[in-house]
Amino acid sequence: MFPQMLLSISPTSSNPRPVAPAQLLSTRDPLSIPITTVNFRRFVSKVGPVFWLQDRIEEILMWKKGWKATCVWIAAYAFLCYFPRLVLLLPHALLAGIMLATYPRVNQSLPPSKSNSARTVPPPPPANVGEGSVDWQANLQAIQNLMGACADLHDVMLNILPHITHSSPYTPFILTITIATFLLAIPLLPLLPLRPIFLVLGLTPFVFTHPFTREHILPLVSLAARDKINRARLQRLVDDDKLEDRHLRSELREVELWENERWCPGAEGEAGSWKKSNLRPTERSAWTRGRDGWSGVKEDGGGQVSSNLTFSLAPGWAFVETEDWRPDLEGNWIQKIGSDDCGWVYTNDAWLDPHRVHLESWKSSGMTRRRRWTRRIYYCPSGAK
Repeated sequence: MFPQMLLSISPTSSNPRPVAPAQLLSTRDPLSIPITTVNFRRFVSKVGPVFWLQDRIEEILMWKKGWKATCVWIAAYAFLCYFPRLVLLLPHALLAGIMLATYPRVNQSLPPSKSNSARTVPPPPPANVGEGSVDWQANLQAIQNLMGACADLHDVMLNILPHITHSSPYTPFILTITIATFLLAIPLLPLLPLRPIFLVLGLTPFVFTHPFTREHILPLVSLAARDKINRARLQRLVDDDKLEDRHLRSELREVELWENERWCPGAEGEAGSWKKSNLRPTERSAWTRGRDGWSGVKEDGGGQVSSNLTFSLAPGWAFVETEDWRPDLEGNWIQKIGSDDCGWVYTNDAWLDPHRVHLESWKSSGMTRRRRWTRRIYYCPSGAK
């Protein structure tokens, strides 16, 4: 199985001509499918203790072993913060703890005369796990999740890296703040109480992972983060962060587009639905450039708002390439009413009497809804991208 997997991801070329070998990062064993297969099997069979230790740390950090076990580790960390030089003795304490934990135990149920012969040493953990066993599959699962976590971390760092490598207009500002804080911190270092600082920093994760915090406090924070206004403003901050130099040096404006739908009652026993196909031939189009239904705009094949719409811009103007059409979640265009969480404003059969939610009386007479989409444009007279 492993050779086929490696062959499927190894680089191949349809060019039969010989290609010079690439300069890799190491002078050890060359890149080889058999060597990779053997080493991967060996790695899976022996990596179990690493993930076992990860599980034990997670049990303590997430309070899964009970408050007593976690509080013991908290007390030990606090003791080290008060006597930081004891950190140098941690290797000795670790080795002594392993040897004491594996010390042969006496079988108390046997008579004293036989107790000495009853000393048994607990068997060491297996050096290897069999391929296809439960432990083998558990190691594969842990490796799979670790690969995903590393990829997620890489994606997060990739968004930060441009700001510190002069690939972003914010780099000079960040560099100035870094140097200023560095120079200010030098005279303050002797005044900082390091023991309390490290104590607070070390115990903060235990506060956030406590069951009470995760059950009662974090849901409130998550609810506030899901608020549509906060989501819209956060998205705008992300969009501003992605703007390039040509956008910042130019004039920025915002164009708008309106999405229109009509309610269609379902058959007996079935729920109705909102669809663009329910719109009548004599009324507004599915996409319009005006809230009152004028200037219809054709949608793309997938029925989604995109730059492929026939949305013409004035000469010299272009869409900001790092952004796309986004729904207006705040609904500020309809004063004193607003919109629902998805940006929809509901109206009656004649597209009048707007409300944040639809009225039950409209279901029999007909009801409609519309939503505003926006996208930013910038002035680019040369047409350069």
